[in-house]
Amino acid sequence: MSEILQTEIFGLQMQTPILTASGTFGFGEEFEDFVDLKRLGGVMVKCITPKPRAGNKGVRITETPAGMLNCIGLENPGIENFLSEILPRIKNKFNVIVNISGSSVEEYGELAKLLSVEGVAAIELNISCPNVKDGGIIFGTNAKAASEVTAAAKKNTKKPVIVKLSPNVTDITEIALAVESAGADCISLINTLMGMEINIHTWKPTLGNITGGLSGGAVKPVAVRMVYQVAQVVKVPIIGMGGIRSAEDAVEFFLAGASAVAVGTANFSNPNVTNEIIDGLENYLRKKNLSNIKEIVGKVK
Repeated sequence: MSEILQTEIFGLQMQTPILTASGTFGFGEEFEDFVDLKRLGGVMVKCITPKPRAGNKGVRITETPAGMLNCIGLENPGIENFLSEILPRIKNKFNVIVNISGSSVEEYGELAKLLSVEGVAAIELNISCPNVKDGGIIFGTNAKAASEVTAAAKKNTKKPVIVKLSPNVTDITEIALAVESAGADCISLINTLMGMEINIHTWKPTLGNITGGLSGGAVKPVAVRMVYQVAQVVKVPIIGMGGIRSAEDAVEFFLAGASAVAVGTANFSNPNVTNEIIDGLENYLRKKNLSNIKEIVGKVK
């Protein structure tokens, strides 16, 4: 395998800096027939919660002009099933990065502790969730809450902790600095933007949850801007995501300051897109006479 894309972030060795974003790639094994999983830097698996969740009722996904809206509702089998049934099947196939979500600071800490096992490469905190103990405030939109969740996870695990930032904030750098100060080993961004669609024939919202998360090509300029802003103020590595559909898209994120990128919505329309991006990145770097992907990180002029 080519060394031109080999990289390392927070101590984790990666064959390539191309990962798959949580919620868009299942637990990785679903894509084995389409993708050479060994070429991926890692798989951010489907979000795991303390107990199994059935997800939201009604319509959960709708296509938008340049992406999609979803309100899946964190449907997942729960931490116990993940550890006993799923992790043993996937742990030797790729770097397993487990995305977790809780409804309190304590739940994040407990999940981090339970995931401190062999086969888990890192833990990603999904902080775009409401804190039920604090009046429903979204962890990721409040610097203090984001900091507390990060600290709780770090206290309970020696695994690298990645914090996934919500874009639905006024100042993304405030949240980034807060989680870095609380011990985050890496920051990933962005999560989905809040959106809504209304059926003009029924006059009702399309999605069962009324609002949903907007992802896909439409959000890429917002994501690139936020990665650039965060890269200016933090020292920890960044994993960029949001609307990446090609090698050219990925290059923008690296230039903005990301050390790795994660591909999300594009996996639905093109299951092999990650491998195509890897091939395209190799060609791009060779044409630029560069020897490693690190040479373009943060090099926007």
